[in-house]
Amino acid sequence: MRKQSGFSLIELLIVVAIILIIVAIAIPSLLRSRIQANETAAVATLRAIGGVELSYMSAYPTVGYSQSLTSLGPNGAICTAPGAVDSTHACLLDGTVACAAANGPCPKQGYNYFLGGTTPAAGQPAGDYVVSAGPITMGTSGGKDFCSLPDGVLRQTKPGVAAVPLAVPGESIANCANPANYVAAQ
Repeated sequence: MRKQSGFSLIELLIVVAIILIIVAIAIPSLLRSRIQANETAAVATLRAIGGVELSYMSAYPTVGYSQSLTSLGPNGAICTAPGAVDSTHACLLDGTVACAAANGPCPKQGYNYFLGGTTPAAGQPAGDYVVSAGPITMGTSGGKDFCSLPDGVLRQTKPGVAAVPLAVPGESIANCANPANYVAAQ
């Protein structure tokens, strides 16, 4: 009689069980890492938009701060073409963040980005803006909302305050400045 070689069903089930235990331990850790990476990217993007707003205001003092993400980017223009750069095609942001939706949402790396402000009086430059970012899917792509004003302070949802995915037009200036909702990001 020949002896069969190979694995028994019990041995295979034990191996599968061990693999499932390892996966069950690893997946939450990978999800937390992805959320943290998305939040870090959101913070960096908001800081970049804040810097771009200062450049925009310096370049177009009669316009003031931009009130739309679209005007900060190429807005359909070829940025290397002569005469393509003006207050509606500033070419200061890439087309991903400066998407066709003027005030957002402009999705990038798990977050939607928004830009707004107050409408200036006729003939006056825009004196403020609010840029905000909210996770596309709360708990999966991010866990905090972020916002920033011309003061340059980056704010995140206050611990204990439930963050919700931001809808158009994003966060308001009053809510972003309200310490009951947002605290300075670390």
